[in-house]
Amino acid sequence: MSGRLDRPKAEQGRFWQRRRKGSDRFGAVSEGIARFLGTPRFLVYLTVFCAAWLAWNTWAPASLRFDDAALGFTALTLVLSLQASYAAPLILLAQNRQDDRDRVAAEQDRQRAERSLADTEYLAREVASLRQAVNETATRDFVRSELRALLEELQRQDDEDDRASRTHDERERG
Repeated sequence: MSGRLDRPKAEQGRFWQRRRKGSDRFGAVSEGIARFLGTPRFLVYLTVFCAAWLAWNTWAPASLRFDDAALGFTALTLVLSLQASYAAPLILLAQNRQDDRDRVAAEQDRQRAERSLADTEYLAREVASLRQAVNETATRDFVRSELRALLEELQRQDDEDDRASRTHDERERG
């Protein structure tokens, strides 16, 4: 959003104030610069810049030269020193921000690992309780054996009842 809608446009502030999206913007920009300083493209650009500087100040007409070779290209040395003096803090800032991100990522990984461990322990307890429930459940073979035993017992009782009724019938006849 470009600004607040409850204030007139004139009160919203200047362009650079509206562009700022957060207090971390400087860190993000400096981190981008530090990343660029570590690329091969930057090294090529810096090499071309130094070669052009040296070539210009060596072979250009004397009236157009701005850095004297006799003095050891003092201006080039100052420019490279200035670049290095800005690059070092930017690289340190980028490293600090990366350390912060790594710390947050490590904390999130730790929390995720704790949740995974808790989930795994819960699932292990559930599987154990299911195993106990399955062990207490009658299996097909157990039910068949019980039914066979009941059938044999019923057949024995029928046989005994048949013998008893025959014996009773024989007593009545005889």
